[in-house]
Amino acid sequence: MSDFRAIRAKIAAMESAGRPDVGVLSFGEAALDDRLPGGGLPLGRWHEIVGLGLEAETAAAPAAFAALTAAPLAKTGEAVWVLRRDDLWAPGLAGLGFPAERLIQVCARDEAEALSVMEDALATVGVTCVFGEVEAVDLTAGRRLQLACEKQGSTGFVIRRRPYGGAAKAEGGSAAATRWRVGAAPSDPPAGEFGLGAPRFRVDLERCRGGRTGAWILEADQAYNWEAADVAHPLRLVADLGDRELAPAQHRQAA
Repeated sequence: MSDFRAIRAKIAAMESAGRPDVGVLSFGEAALDDRLPGGGLPLGRWHEIVGLGLEAETAAAPAAFAALTAAPLAKTGEAVWVLRRDDLWAPGLAGLGFPAERLIQVCARDEAEALSVMEDALATVGVTCVFGEVEAVDLTAGRRLQLACEKQGSTGFVIRRRPYGGAAKAEGGSAAATRWRVGAAPSDPPAGEFGLGAPRFRVDLERCRGGRTGAWILEADQAYNWEAADVAHPLRLVADLGDRELAPAQHRQAA
């Protein structure tokens, strides 16, 4: 096991050679952080987030997951969101704990413009994170995004979205540091109460350079709680997923 970890560390060091060391963003959950190189989400890189089912068109769950993941970054600088459809609801992001007052929205005409705006934003002083709704990122565009990330150490989040439907493009290779597949999961109200609980997400880490894949149920347990917006990270682990099923006993214990 120690030899395997040494090999992983060596590969991660080779991949990061020449990049500025801007650290990692910890989820505060060992089950996630231990799967990621360096003990957290690599900063100064770009990450790919894909939806499940109809999320490929609406991108609601992937967008919420991206915003929650990047919320600690957005609190330290400006955040840019490159849209393909003008349907991002900033008050909803604020309810999740994302600092909407730091958000700059840009509506792009097409894929090429969206990627171009992402590059410019990632290379801009004072911008800590950039979100882009893009249907596909080929290897050339992915390398350009990475070079832009390295200029200022900013972090990118590509939300794979087909905003007007249509046939999906082949996924192919990717230069992303990580690739996540995200869908909504059933919420669980507090014990003894009725209605909806905090938003939950089914999250699969499908690809991770220098790390390991995994699957979890995550919850935004401080969502819509305006008095608790300064938690270390707004996502918490509800359960690991084994064989793509949530163990009933584990589910009850987490509730």
